[in-house]
Amino acid sequence: MSKLVSYYTLCVFVCSQLRDASVWADDEVKIEVVYQPDTCEKKSKRGDLMNVHYDGFLAKDGSQFYCSRHDKAGHPQWFVLGVGQVIKGLDIGMVDMCVGEKRKITVPPALAFGEKGKGPVPPNATVVFEVEVYSVSRGPRSVEAFGEVDVNQDRSLTKEEIKAHLKMEYEKEGKPRDDPFYEKIVTDIFRKTDTDKDGIISAKEYNIYQHDEL
Repeated sequence: MSKLVSYYTLCVFVCSQLRDASVWADDEVKIEVVYQPDTCEKKSKRGDLMNVHYDGFLAKDGSQFYCSRHDKAGHPQWFVLGVGQVIKGLDIGMVDMCVGEKRKITVPPALAFGEKGKGPVPPNATVVFEVEVYSVSRGPRSVEAFGEVDVNQDRSLTKEEIKAHLKMEYEKEGKPRDDPFYEKIVTDIFRKTDTDKDGIISAKEYNIYQHDEL
Protein backbone atom coordinates (compact mmCIF):
# COMPACT_ATOMS: atom_id res chain seq x y z
CA MET A 1 0.00 0.00 0.00
CA SER A 2 1.24 3.44 -0.80
CA LYS A 3 0.86 6.67 1.09
CA LEU A 4 -0.78 9.64 -0.47
CA VAL A 5 -0.62 13.10 1.03
CA SER A 6 -2.80 15.73 -0.54
CA TYR A 7 -4.38 18.98 0.57
CA TYR A 8 -7.72 20.32 -0.46
CA THR A 9 -10.67 22.17 0.99
CA LEU A 10 -14.30 21.24 1.00
CA CYS A 11 -16.74 24.15 0.79
CA VAL A 12 -19.70 24.22 3.13
CA PHE A 13 -22.24 25.08 0.47
CA VAL A 14 -20.75 22.95 -2.34
CA CYS A 15 -19.48 19.87 -0.57
CA SER A 16 -18.38 18.06 -3.70
CA GLN A 17 -16.23 20.91 -5.06
CA LEU A 18 -12.54 20.61 -4.27
CA ARG A 19 -10.41 23.72 -3.98
CA ASP A 20 -6.77 24.52 -3.33
CA ALA A 21 -5.90 24.75 0.38
CA SER A 22 -4.47 28.22 -0.09
CA VAL A 23 -7.98 29.66 -0.46
CA TRP A 24 -9.28 28.15 2.77
CA ALA A 25 -11.80 30.54 4.31
CA ASP A 26 -13.31 30.77 7.79
CA ASP A 27 -16.47 28.91 6.76
CA GLU A 28 -14.72 25.92 5.20
CA VAL A 29 -13.38 22.59 6.37
CA LYS A 30 -9.77 21.80 5.51
CA ILE A 31 -9.03 18.18 4.69
CA GLU A 32 -5.64 16.51 4.50
CA VAL A 33 -5.59 12.92 3.23
CA VAL A 34 -2.79 11.41 5.29
CA TYR A 35 -3.15 7.84 4.05
CA GLN A 36 -5.25 6.25 1.35
CA PRO A 37 -5.29 2.51 0.48
CA ASP A 38 -4.45 1.40 -3.06
CA THR A 39 -7.94 -0.01 -3.57
CA CYS A 40 -11.22 1.53 -2.53
CA GLU A 41 -14.38 -0.49 -3.20
CA LYS A 42 -16.74 1.96 -1.53
CA LYS A 43 -16.53 5.65 -0.60
CA SER A 44 -18.58 7.11 2.20
CA LYS A 45 -21.62 9.25 1.48
CA ARG A 46 -24.44 10.81 3.45
CA GLY A 47 -26.59 8.16 5.07
CA ASP A 48 -23.80 5.55 5.28
CA LEU A 49 -23.08 3.76 8.53
CA MET A 50 -19.44 4.33 9.49
CA ASN A 51 -17.12 2.85 12.11
CA VAL A 52 -14.36 5.32 12.91
CA HIS A 53 -11.63 6.16 15.41
CA TYR A 54 -10.93 9.86 15.81
CA ASP A 55 -8.84 12.10 18.02
CA GLY A 56 -9.66 15.76 18.59
CA PHE A 57 -7.12 18.55 19.15
CA LEU A 58 -7.27 22.30 19.63
CA ALA A 59 -5.68 24.00 16.63
CA LYS A 60 -4.35 26.82 18.80
CA ASP A 61 -1.95 24.78 20.94
CA GLY A 62 -2.33 21.17 19.77
CA SER A 63 -3.74 19.97 23.09
CA GLN A 64 -5.94 16.90 22.86
CA PHE A 65 -9.54 17.16 24.06
CA TYR A 66 -10.93 13.83 22.85
CA CYS A 67 -9.71 10.34 21.97
CA SER A 68 -12.16 7.64 20.90
CA ARG A 69 -9.58 5.00 21.78
CA HIS A 70 -9.96 5.98 25.44
CA ASP A 71 -13.73 6.51 25.41
CA LYS A 72 -16.36 3.75 25.68
CA ALA A 73 -13.81 0.99 26.29
CA GLY A 74 -11.77 2.14 23.31
CA HIS A 75 -14.13 0.86 20.63
CA PRO A 76 -14.34 2.71 17.30
CA GLN A 77 -17.40 4.93 17.12
CA TRP A 78 -20.50 4.00 15.10
CA PHE A 79 -22.50 6.79 13.50
CA VAL A 80 -24.47 7.63 10.39
CA LEU A 81 -22.74 10.20 8.20
CA GLY A 82 -24.37 13.50 7.37
CA VAL A 83 -27.23 13.44 9.87
CA GLY A 84 -25.84 15.44 12.78
CA GLN A 85 -24.59 12.63 15.01
CA VAL A 86 -21.17 14.28 14.90
CA ILE A 87 -20.31 17.96 14.49
CA LYS A 88 -21.09 19.52 11.11
CA GLY A 89 -17.42 19.80 10.19
CA LEU A 90 -16.92 16.04 10.53
CA ASP A 91 -20.11 15.31 8.60
CA ILE A 92 -18.55 17.36 5.78
CA GLY A 93 -14.96 16.24 6.21
CA MET A 94 -15.62 12.49 6.16
CA VAL A 95 -17.45 12.38 2.82
CA ASP A 96 -15.80 10.19 0.14
CA MET A 97 -13.60 8.26 2.58
CA CYS A 98 -12.40 4.70 1.92
CA VAL A 99 -12.06 1.91 4.45
CA GLY A 100 -8.55 2.22 5.87
CA GLU A 101 -8.21 5.87 4.90
CA LYS A 102 -6.83 8.39 7.37
CA ARG A 103 -7.52 12.12 7.29
CA LYS A 104 -6.62 15.21 9.24
CA ILE A 105 -9.69 17.45 9.29
CA THR A 106 -9.47 21.07 10.45
CA VAL A 107 -12.84 22.53 11.43
CA PRO A 108 -13.61 26.23 11.99
CA PRO A 109 -15.63 27.23 15.08
CA ALA A 110 -18.92 27.70 13.21
CA LEU A 111 -18.83 24.04 12.10
CA ALA A 112 -17.44 22.72 15.39
CA PHE A 113 -18.53 23.89 18.86
CA GLY A 114 -19.34 27.50 18.04
CA GLU A 115 -19.35 30.58 20.22
CA LYS A 116 -20.08 28.67 23.42
CA GLY A 117 -17.59 25.82 23.09
CA LYS A 118 -18.20 22.50 24.81
CA GLY A 119 -16.43 20.88 27.75
CA PRO A 120 -12.67 21.28 27.31
CA VAL A 121 -13.17 23.07 23.97
CA PRO A 122 -13.21 26.85 24.57
CA PRO A 123 -15.52 29.28 22.75
CA ASN A 124 -14.72 30.09 19.11
CA ALA A 125 -12.11 27.35 18.86
CA THR A 126 -10.83 25.86 15.62
CA VAL A 127 -10.39 22.11 16.13
CA VAL A 128 -8.45 19.39 14.34
CA PHE A 129 -9.53 15.77 14.09
CA GLU A 130 -7.34 12.84 13.07
CA VAL A 131 -9.71 10.25 11.62
CA GLU A 132 -9.28 6.59 10.63
CA VAL A 133 -12.10 4.65 8.96
CA TYR A 134 -12.67 0.97 9.78
CA SER A 135 -15.97 0.30 8.06
CA VAL A 136 -18.34 1.94 5.57
CA SER A 137 -21.69 0.33 4.82
CA ARG A 138 -25.02 1.43 3.48
CA GLY A 139 -26.89 2.76 6.47
CA PRO A 140 -30.56 2.26 7.25
CA ARG A 141 -31.04 6.06 7.21
CA SER A 142 -30.85 6.75 3.48
CA VAL A 143 -34.19 7.48 1.86
CA GLU A 144 -33.62 4.94 -0.89
CA ALA A 145 -33.07 2.24 1.72
CA PHE A 146 -36.27 2.91 3.66
CA GLY A 147 -38.46 0.78 1.42
CA GLU A 148 -36.00 -2.10 1.57
CA VAL A 149 -35.82 -2.02 5.36
CA ASP A 150 -39.56 -1.54 5.86
CA VAL A 151 -40.43 -5.10 4.85
CA ASN A 152 -44.10 -4.95 5.86
CA GLN A 153 -44.49 -1.46 4.32
CA ASP A 154 -46.07 0.06 7.45
CA ARG A 155 -43.86 3.17 7.24
CA SER A 156 -42.05 2.33 10.45
CA LEU A 157 -38.95 0.30 11.26
CA THR A 158 -38.55 -2.34 13.94
CA LYS A 159 -35.29 -3.54 15.43
CA GLU A 160 -35.76 -6.84 13.62
CA GLU A 161 -36.15 -5.11 10.24
CA ILE A 162 -33.06 -2.96 10.70
CA LYS A 163 -31.00 -5.89 11.94
CA ALA A 164 -32.04 -8.00 8.94
CA HIS A 165 -31.12 -5.15 6.59
CA LEU A 166 -27.67 -4.74 8.14
CA LYS A 167 -26.99 -8.48 7.96
CA MET A 168 -28.00 -8.51 4.30
CA GLU A 169 -25.68 -5.61 3.47
CA TYR A 170 -22.66 -7.10 5.26
CA GLU A 171 -23.22 -10.55 3.77
CA LYS A 172 -23.60 -8.99 0.32
CA GLU A 173 -20.15 -7.45 0.76
CA GLY A 174 -18.75 -10.83 1.87
CA LYS A 175 -18.23 -9.63 5.44
CA PRO A 176 -20.73 -11.50 7.63
CA ARG A 177 -20.47 -10.75 11.35
CA ASP A 178 -21.71 -12.38 14.54
CA ASP A 179 -25.04 -11.51 16.15
CA PRO A 180 -23.66 -9.23 18.93
CA PHE A 181 -22.09 -7.03 16.23
CA TYR A 182 -25.49 -6.28 14.69
CA GLU A 183 -27.19 -5.95 18.06
CA LYS A 184 -24.72 -3.26 19.07
CA ILE A 185 -25.38 -1.21 15.93
CA VAL A 186 -29.16 -1.55 16.20
CA THR A 187 -29.10 -0.53 19.86
CA ASP A 188 -27.09 2.57 19.02
CA ILE A 189 -29.36 3.50 16.11
CA PHE A 190 -32.47 3.27 18.29
CA ARG A 191 -30.84 5.20 21.12
CA LYS A 192 -30.15 8.09 18.75
CA THR A 193 -33.27 7.95 16.58
CA ASP A 194 -36.22 6.50 18.49
CA THR A 195 -36.99 9.84 20.14
CA ASP A 196 -40.30 8.79 21.68
CA LYS A 197 -38.80 5.48 22.91
CA ASP A 198 -41.71 3.36 21.68
CA GLY A 199 -39.50 0.64 20.21
CA ILE A 200 -40.00 1.58 16.55
CA ILE A 201 -38.56 4.24 14.26
CA SER A 202 -41.38 6.09 12.57
CA ALA A 203 -41.14 7.66 9.13
CA LYS A 204 -40.98 11.05 10.84
CA GLU A 205 -38.13 9.98 13.13
CA TYR A 206 -36.36 8.31 10.22
CA ASN A 207 -36.57 11.38 7.98
CA ILE A 208 -33.86 13.25 9.84
CA TYR A 209 -32.83 15.13 6.72
CA GLN A 210 -36.10 17.09 7.05
CA HIS A 211 -36.20 17.81 3.31
CA ASP A 212 -36.08 14.33 1.80
CA GLU A 213 -39.40 12.81 0.78
CA LEU A 214 -40.44 9.40 2.01
